[in-house]
Amino acid sequence: MREAYQRSWQASIDDPQGFWLDAAKAVDWFDAPESAYSEKAGWFPGASLNTCYNCVDRHVAAGRGDGVALIYDSPVTDTTRSWSYAQLLEEVGRVAAMLARLGVEKGDRIVLYMPMVPETLFAMLACARLGAVHSVVFGGFAPHELAKRIDDAAPKLVLTASCGIEGSRTIAYKPMVDQALKLASHAVAHVVLLQRDRLMADINAPRDIDWAALREDTAGDSLPDCAPVASDDPLYILYTSGTTGTPKGVVRENGGHAVALAWSMANIYGIGAGDVFWAASDVGWVVGHSYIVYAPLLVGATTILFEGKPIGTPDAGTFWRTIARHAVKIFFTAPTAIRAVRKEDSEAAFMKETGTGPLQAIFLAGERADPDTIAWLEEKSGLPVIDHWWQTELGWPAIATCFAMGDTRRRPGSAGFPVPGWNFAVLGDDGRVLGAEQSGNIAIREPLPPGAFRALWNNPERYAKSFSGFPGYYETGDAGHFDSDGFLHIMGRTDDIINVAGHRLSTGQMEQIVAQVPGVAECAVIGADDPVKGMVPLAFIVPRADISDASALAAAAIAAVRAELGAVAALRKAYVVAQLPKTRSGKILRALLRTIANGKDYTIPATIEDPAAADVIAGAIASESTPA
Repeated sequence: MREAYQRSWQASIDDPQGFWLDAAKAVDWFDAPESAYSEKAGWFPGASLNTCYNCVDRHVAAGRGDGVALIYDSPVTDTTRSWSYAQLLEEVGRVAAMLARLGVEKGDRIVLYMPMVPETLFAMLACARLGAVHSVVFGGFAPHELAKRIDDAAPKLVLTASCGIEGSRTIAYKPMVDQALKLASHAVAHVVLLQRDRLMADINAPRDIDWAALREDTAGDSLPDCAPVASDDPLYILYTSGTTGTPKGVVRENGGHAVALAWSMANIYGIGAGDVFWAASDVGWVVGHSYIVYAPLLVGATTILFEGKPIGTPDAGTFWRTIARHAVKIFFTAPTAIRAVRKEDSEAAFMKETGTGPLQAIFLAGERADPDTIAWLEEKSGLPVIDHWWQTELGWPAIATCFAMGDTRRRPGSAGFPVPGWNFAVLGDDGRVLGAEQSGNIAIREPLPPGAFRALWNNPERYAKSFSGFPGYYETGDAGHFDSDGFLHIMGRTDDIINVAGHRLSTGQMEQIVAQVPGVAECAVIGADDPVKGMVPLAFIVPRADISDASALAAAAIAAVRAELGAVAALRKAYVVAQLPKTRSGKILRALLRTIANGKDYTIPATIEDPAAADVIAGAIASESTPA
């Protein structure tokens, strides 16, 4: 019902104090908030709570201990297990006892470099229980990148596993952790290692401690109590790519985070106690933090931790079998995943075979969902497919169709409407608010609602920069427009961040790496459209005069990016060309490169220095003669 959504959104804008104080009633507080917001202390000033208590203990105390909290479904290891809320309390408490034995206290940072296994979720909640700050780094990130995060967060411990399993590949984690710790300036006290049967790792005593042995050694320790933390105390640091090579640590505060996520589950997704919710993401990303670990447990629902891929584990039907097997009510995945499934099973034969059980809707996020993919999925599933949009900095959906309010309005190419709490504007470069159908910079009026970031770790200047372009607004870095019916359309980035299968990556950072490869005179990395991943990076390299082997140079550039950023960077094509199209002032025409790479008709800009340079690029792509 459109009216319910409109009333809610308007109330959140007209009376944010009243709106969010009412929403805060869904959370249990040690010291309840008396006001919703202060400019100095942020959301719910003076209040205290514990996020782990809200996710686990309070459900057991309320008599729901037998309800299923967690389902671990791992087609890559042929394992399915579940934990009730009472069992989850025991597991989280045991890990908290392990951390306490190693001296972890409130405010300490803990880095998790872990795969999609239950112990990762236990450890995140255990940190929250103690008031420690976790920083999950996506398993598989290159040692150099992990070292940067260790130096920035300065953790007391690193928790890791012997390996991760990515489809048919087994990735050894421990050697990457060892290398990262050699590169890092900060010294951690201990590395706690979870051994997996698929690939065991060496333990280097006394720094390294075996997870299972530590758990056994602390079996007699009492479960630590939930530490009261202030509403504005950090729950976690999550690093995301910026426009430079330095990662930025988004800080999430306990109070606003709990209130916003609980509100979103009830009002966007329609999920409550006993419902089954599945976000097919990874705990290394913000979706995994918000909607695998925290939000479902905050409302007493069942969350699914899935260790597999949309295809190949074992086939393109794994999503639908998982949904039917566990009676999933709401499914959340990325457009990339659906494109991969469609590529393998265009007629949705697997979906027809298994059905979708009690599934009510499918939500998409991670990158822009193309209308064709949404139309295919709606046709095959017979369900509403809802695109929605947010960022790591924001923490929860900012643009969506609020399905739980009875609103099912959708428009291909749009992520929906501003969610209650989020006050969007489309601004011209001069800061002027633009009208319907006018494209400009997507911005959000301050203050951002609960759950959004209020700091970057160790970097107040960089945080302030997000609000300096347009005073009074957070600059999202995206461009787009409102249409005449109020749908908000996100059309692309205004900087050099590209979205590869849901992973935000900086082409500028990749350029810095490629430029340092011996034999490279100059280069450009751009994002090109891809039917499966949404976007993929492409490199264009001008070699030095003494380089004769173009294919070797291209391969070296690809290898360098992989070594620095890890396989997630997905740079697989590098074209060695005689020149790059540039303006007479020397600026590389990256927009022209993107147009050519996407196979679109292009016109030669008046500012170009040498018109032949565009044809050189087009010829290289057309011939496919020099890509690695």
